[in-house]
Amino acid sequence: MTTTIIWTVVAVTLLGLLLAVVLYLVAKKFKVEEDPRVDEVEKVMPGANCGGCGFAGCRAFAQACVEAPNLDNNFCPVGGNEVMKKVAAVLGMEVAEKAPMVAVVRCNGTCENRPKTNEYDGYKSCKVKAALYSGDTGCFYGCLGCGDCVAACQFGAISMDPVTGLPVVDEEKCTGCGACAKTCPKKIIELRNKGPKNRRVFVSCVNMEKGETARKACKSACIGCGKCEKACPFGAVKVEHNVAYIDFNKCKLCRKCVVECPTGAIHDVNFPAPAQKPAPKPAAKPAAEVKPVVEAAAKPATEPVAEPAAKPEKKEE
Repeated sequence: MTTTIIWTVVAVTLLGLLLAVVLYLVAKKFKVEEDPRVDEVEKVMPGANCGGCGFAGCRAFAQACVEAPNLDNNFCPVGGNEVMKKVAAVLGMEVAEKAPMVAVVRCNGTCENRPKTNEYDGYKSCKVKAALYSGDTGCFYGCLGCGDCVAACQFGAISMDPVTGLPVVDEEKCTGCGACAKTCPKKIIELRNKGPKNRRVFVSCVNMEKGETARKACKSACIGCGKCEKACPFGAVKVEHNVAYIDFNKCKLCRKCVVECPTGAIHDVNFPAPAQKPAPKPAAKPAAEVKPVVEAAAKPATEPVAEPAAKPEKKEE
């Protein structure tokens, strides 16, 4: 019995040593050399692992930067231009600065503008809600209000407004990682340039229904009238599929489109004063109408009344 146990232990030990040697030889043969610069690049990264750069994490992004011939297609939205300068210094490359981005909510369907037509009583998730049906309002394109974007944001930059029922983006905390935009099943959250002095103009609607149908579902919906497109002198506004869109690369922030929008679907952010439509000038009266007024003004207010002629006195005979 004792001999059997001893030989069993010896056999298992020899087998383990043999397998260890085989694994060592295989590892040496198929060893992949990793560029030491990957570790250096990873050290200067913010370490958020948010996926905003398009990679699984900061290390995967560092690996892509080391293997790429240049940094034109790689950018860390969390670290921004400062981090990319450090990455370029490590790799001995040059990097062009990019404008900072911020998330905007392209839906103005507040509880007042877009009343509910039914009550959702299921699991509180926009993804689940969108899979079950189109939503609890008449708009099939608007925000579902369950807050999946809030849960997706790792920086606490989004919160749900209890009054409007819509998400609100804190531009000071937003890093432009795009996690909220990827999570939203209705695609109402978009990354746009922050703009000079953090000023932006965008269409807060994605409803593709025709004007009358969209307006019935939401009071502040874009009706695709095209007034904004005609008013823009820079060609930044285009109306496609019954909804307007503003190209932030062409927009010069003149806000003429904001003035022309009849439903208030176009929003201007961080401007000193809201744009107001100028009052129409009164039409000039025709000369024929003015002349009698002038002549009447020239005449005295009251004309003197002629006194009756005195009757001749009768002479007594």
